[in-house]
Amino acid sequence: MNKSQWIPIVCLRIIAMIATFVAAIVMVTSRDSAKVLGMTFEAKYNNSPTLKYFVIVSIITTIYSLGALFVPPRKTGRHVIVLDLIVMSFLISSFSAAVGVGQLGKQGNSHAGWLPICDQVPKFCNHVTVALIAGFVSVIIYFLLILYSLNNVLNLVVIKA
Repeated sequence: MNKSQWIPIVCLRIIAMIATFVAAIVMVTSRDSAKVLGMTFEAKYNNSPTLKYFVIVSIITTIYSLGALFVPPRKTGRHVIVLDLIVMSFLISSFSAAVGVGQLGKQGNSHAGWLPICDQVPKFCNHVTVALIAGFVSVIIYFLLILYSLNNVLNLVVIKA
């Protein structure tokens, strides 16, 4: 892989790393409290296993993206693309689950009797929204990264044949 093919991959990895890092930091710092019937309730990301999963996957993806930056360009091949696909799968699953919980927190579920919480803890909901937007950006960037990497690998196969 020559330098002109490697530069976009590095840029996409850096953007994905920053997006997942921002998603993790914003989600970890999200907390708010509300007083209901004289009792104080605190909303935190670690109250939900789904949001914890989102944070853990974001941290792992950040570390993986940082580590993948140090792989020499001539060594990047199918194994890195496979790892990118695995990371993207985890990103998509954690993002989807977190969006589901976020939607439930925002809208509630009248059939189950669950009330929306975003009216009582708007700061928490705004932080979660920003984290989910950063998570969505990382999913899109990883998708573009995989497409670009596959394109490079397929071009090499066609040129050799």
